[in-house]
Amino acid sequence: MRARSEALALLAGGGVADLAFRIAQVALPLVVLQETGSVAATGLVGGASGIPVLLSPWWARRARQWVDSGPRLAIVAAVSAFALAVVPAAAAVGLVQPALLVVSGLLLGIGDALSTPGRSALLADTGDRWAPGKAVVLLTWQDGARRAGMLVGPPIGAVAVGTGFTTGLLWVEAAAVLAGGLLACSVRAERAAQELAAPSIRESLRGRRDVLYGWIARGTGCLTWFAFTLGLSVIGAERGQPGIYLAAGMSGYGVGSLLATLISIAVVRRVAPVPLAAMAWMMMGLCWVGMGVWTTPPAVAGFGALSGVTVVLGIAAISLLITRSSEGAERRALLSGQSVVVNASSSAGLLIGGPVIAAAGAEWTLVGAGVLTGTVALGVLLMARRPTSQSCSSKAFSSTAESESVR
Repeated sequence: MRARSEALALLAGGGVADLAFRIAQVALPLVVLQETGSVAATGLVGGASGIPVLLSPWWARRARQWVDSGPRLAIVAAVSAFALAVVPAAAAVGLVQPALLVVSGLLLGIGDALSTPGRSALLADTGDRWAPGKAVVLLTWQDGARRAGMLVGPPIGAVAVGTGFTTGLLWVEAAAVLAGGLLACSVRAERAAQELAAPSIRESLRGRRDVLYGWIARGTGCLTWFAFTLGLSVIGAERGQPGIYLAAGMSGYGVGSLLATLISIAVVRRVAPVPLAAMAWMMMGLCWVGMGVWTTPPAVAGFGALSGVTVVLGIAAISLLITRSSEGAERRALLSGQSVVVNASSSAGLLIGGPVIAAAGAEWTLVGAGVLTGTVALGVLLMARRPTSQSCSSKAFSSTAESESVR
């Protein structure tokens, strides 16, 4: 019963903090723009926050192992809450400056680099204590809660901004992050005596070839994600319907991903994880191609919904690979590595996205991104089928019957 209550506390805390972030992300650029008058400054917090995450394989190797209990996760949450409160506090006294925004972003990035894999590892460890196979279930529901926030958060934020509650949203986000950390205080640590070393991400990948393949497929999907978000935004602007195409795509994606959360556990228990992950991102690539060829709001919404389903299944498959093959320090290292892969590839995609769309056009960019994503996923599927005597993980996950054992 204690494991169940701890899992619910972790899920509730993470869900509250993420929903507050989705709501407040509408307000932050507006507050910065109002206080500084600079469009360029609106992205300083978000841009700076990505730096510590991208560099975390080097500076956070030992720090991420420290976040192995609820109270320690709460300490990290307190630091993040302080960083979030800096901006509205400075706005209240008229002292919002670019340097302060950068410092706030760096502190947020440090907190994110530690709290994101730390919370996921704690949740997976709690699932192990609860019942066999519960770790991947809890990680999947955590991802589902995050996607629910993506769907309902921005509209709530837009309504709040429309009523003049812009700066107040930033205070709400800081309070929600702190509350989410405090909810985790009841979660105990599971420290093994042998966990004295802090394995690197590369060391943790040894003997886990399938996890690496899953990261390659997911990383490529994150790299080409810009074609969906930026591409649909450009298409809407070019056709005199700003926001319509992106809204259709994101709404469809949100609905599809929430529905997939309900069925993903049943699917990953019956299908081998690596083929499932590869097929998921192959289908997502086909959805990008479909959006580029049939570019109407209804078609975009339909392809968006299908892509939401496939991405959730792919992520659940990778979570299964990680939770079944690791624990303790190695599990925290692998979850940190996954966070780095997602953030680095997404940032790289956004960096090159504008020039690529400008050169090729939004529709052709969607088609090209889909072809690239599908091709890499197909390559992963073919590589995963190659036998190897050095990888025990390929034997563990190569058959559907093996994946049934998590039930």
